[in-house]
Amino acid sequence: MTRAKRIYVLDTNVLMHDPSALFRFEEHDIFLPMIVLEELDAAKKGMSEVSRNVRQASRFLNDLIEQVDGQLADGVPLEHASWLNLSDRKASGKLWFETGKRPDEPVPNGTRRVADNLILEASLNLRNARPESNVVLVSKDINLRIKATINALPAEDYQNDRALDDLKLLYQGAKEMVAEFWEQAEDLDSWTEGSDTLYRLKHPDMDQWHVNQFLFAPENSGAELRVQSMKDGEATLRVATDYRSETNSVWGIMARNREQNFALNLLCDEDIDFVTLLGTAGTGKTLLALAAALAQTLEGKQYTEIIMTRATVPVGEDIGFLPGTEEEKMTPWMGALTDNLEFLTGGESGGEWARQATQDLVNSRIKIRSLNFMRGRTFLNRFVIIDEAQNLTPKQMKTLLTRAGPGTKMVCLGNLEQIDTPYLTETTSGLTFAVDRFKDWEYGGHITLRRGERSRLADFASSSL
Repeated sequence: MTRAKRIYVLDTNVLMHDPSALFRFEEHDIFLPMIVLEELDAAKKGMSEVSRNVRQASRFLNDLIEQVDGQLADGVPLEHASWLNLSDRKASGKLWFETGKRPDEPVPNGTRRVADNLILEASLNLRNARPESNVVLVSKDINLRIKATINALPAEDYQNDRALDDLKLLYQGAKEMVAEFWEQAEDLDSWTEGSDTLYRLKHPDMDQWHVNQFLFAPENSGAELRVQSMKDGEATLRVATDYRSETNSVWGIMARNREQNFALNLLCDEDIDFVTLLGTAGTGKTLLALAAALAQTLEGKQYTEIIMTRATVPVGEDIGFLPGTEEEKMTPWMGALTDNLEFLTGGESGGEWARQATQDLVNSRIKIRSLNFMRGRTFLNRFVIIDEAQNLTPKQMKTLLTRAGPGTKMVCLGNLEQIDTPYLTETTSGLTFAVDRFKDWEYGGHITLRRGERSRLADFASSSL
């Protein structure tokens, strides 16, 4: 049974968020009220991400209109936009613009003539003019969707930008083994490489595994394994390094729980180029990433420099009229990173002079950079830490990750419960996209940290308030 064809009325914020939304509705038609074009025109100036998206949406609209030589009465076909290669199912509907004179009486009655109400009014007039069509308003503005529902007009959020339908489906990076794990294994083989133990086997649960995913036994003292590879119907598992012991400490830091141990295994593996760490406040994301970066940069000499940055809110806007250089302007935003640096370099051994010498050495190898100036750059042999990555859009995340040159490791940290960027949600965050899209890449890894290790006060406040 085929779905009924719809006419989707797009709010301005949809195009501001995703200019390619014009081509994301498959066989359905798109309708743009005139007020949407006016709002796009008003927002086109500037260097922010929103302004860039607006200019791209305007270019798309101009290309579409040029294809029909300005003949808009019969709608503008969207089929010719197949070159965009946005999805497997191409747009085959038409684009309609609001033309003709608007009715004199406002709809609904008693509302102010503001942009949202004009979009709602245009949607209701379209429904009245085309009673045979299913008119749906698409907006990322919750209040506008509420207004539409009050006036019996179907309204939806823009969903094509979601990485997942439900955050509960997000890849966790670790999976508990069944109690009969070893009994179910077939063609089991084991060997050692240096101090590491590896297993090669076939298992009925293999279709649920991902490369660099961790497997752990039901009991706390059981085996902890990492999926090294999966080829030719067999999986190679490596016993995870135990960073909970002092002999394997990283820059003086030891893992306090299972997830932190898994995170250090990923952060300290030079064969892994991209690591994502999710977790609530106090789970140790920043501390672990900094400790691994310092150990591999200053001790291991694997990287020449540490680059630290974070998503400032609002992201991509001017970082303000703060005094000083780019690094000094970013200082107010980098409190979490500097707090952890002071902890990592503030040991009591050696006295005040030794602490100051260590601090100077660390500062000489760490650079704080703003996201505003990342376009066009290439990082070679750098350890890059991106904090508060949940506030990045998928496009911004792509811009940052494509800065990586040979020998560079990227680490993204974030808490999906603390998104401050307008119109971003847990399922549309660039960090969510990165976790989901990189879960099958052999040079990437992810761990969700669950247990807070900041203090008993912080743990109780997090769970009780």
